[in-house]
Amino acid sequence: MAGTERTALYQEHLALGGKMVDFGGWELPQQYGSIRDEHVAVRRVAGLFDLSHMGRVDVGGDGAEAELQRLFTNDLARIRPGRAQYTLMCNEEGGILDDLVVYRLGVDDFRIVVNASNRLKDLAWMTAHSDLHFQDRTKELSLLALQGPAAEALLPARRIDLTAVPYFGFAEGEIAGAQVLISRTGYTGEDGFELFVDSDRAPEVWRTVLGSGSAKGVLPCGLGARDACRLEAGLRLYGNDMDEQTNPYQAGLGWTVKLAKGEFIGSAALAEAKARGPDRLITGIRSLDRNIPRHGTPVLTAGRSAGEVTSGTYSFWLNQGIGMASLDPVIAKPGQAIELEVRGRTSPAETIALPIYRGSVRSPAPAKS
Repeated sequence: MAGTERTALYQEHLALGGKMVDFGGWELPQQYGSIRDEHVAVRRVAGLFDLSHMGRVDVGGDGAEAELQRLFTNDLARIRPGRAQYTLMCNEEGGILDDLVVYRLGVDDFRIVVNASNRLKDLAWMTAHSDLHFQDRTKELSLLALQGPAAEALLPARRIDLTAVPYFGFAEGEIAGAQVLISRTGYTGEDGFELFVDSDRAPEVWRTVLGSGSAKGVLPCGLGARDACRLEAGLRLYGNDMDEQTNPYQAGLGWTVKLAKGEFIGSAALAEAKARGPDRLITGIRSLDRNIPRHGTPVLTAGRSAGEVTSGTYSFWLNQGIGMASLDPVIAKPGQAIELEVRGRTSPAETIALPIYRGSVRSPAPAKS
């Protein structure tokens, strides 16, 4: 895996037996033991993830909100300091450049979390299309996540009332003597917290969180469990379920587009796309036999092409193959009989509503990657 980046927790992963893979240019654990055990731990108790591959960018100063409003589709005026917002960044044609979360640290101070594989592209785009100075803090600031129904009870945080932190809210706290920004956000469909901590303190925080919860069933979790959980929760993955050839309405993310806030990059094209209506839609699917939906698998109805699978896996929690597919809007309605073309043969499946499974998350979870 020469040439890949490593997070501050790399040695922790090796010590726990992590099976390392290249993901978005970063060397990360696919799993430590059994993906099934890690997946089930997140659903029943909690799992601890290293998300430090995600890009972390700080920006601020006079006029920062106005500049960011031009870059993103959602309306930052709707959130106050201490709150976060899921949003998209689109090009002039309305294609999705990335999906991201913006944290409002102060009146005109923000933190932006972007997808790992898009970090440099996003930084270049934002710099070229605004007068702001973006500070890339990805290396100096690590990101961990404790996700699961018992996360609030098991997170060993001090100097913070976790019960008072709302969904998509955040506050400062302390873990293992380190200052940590604790956010009630996640990518699993469960309640939980994402933890921003200085990278030199990240290993100690990781060990403390894992150690305090291990007797209760908390496990370190890798990319395999994360992908299965996010698929069950109907959360999109950039590069699979959406890209620059996909607009927000096709991705089922039209709710993030606030055309009434005023002009922003792509707003004219998105207004037209909304009026026109999507020619394809993301929907949930499940196999009706033992086959597992895989990315790129053709989807048929009555022997004719209806679209393709964008993401898929086997759900150990639901005991069946599940996924998402980009389909003709007529076929994208829940309960439609479809077929998957697998190795030259057809396999029965059906469309289902998203999310496929709703966990302990406090409110309907927006998509993130």
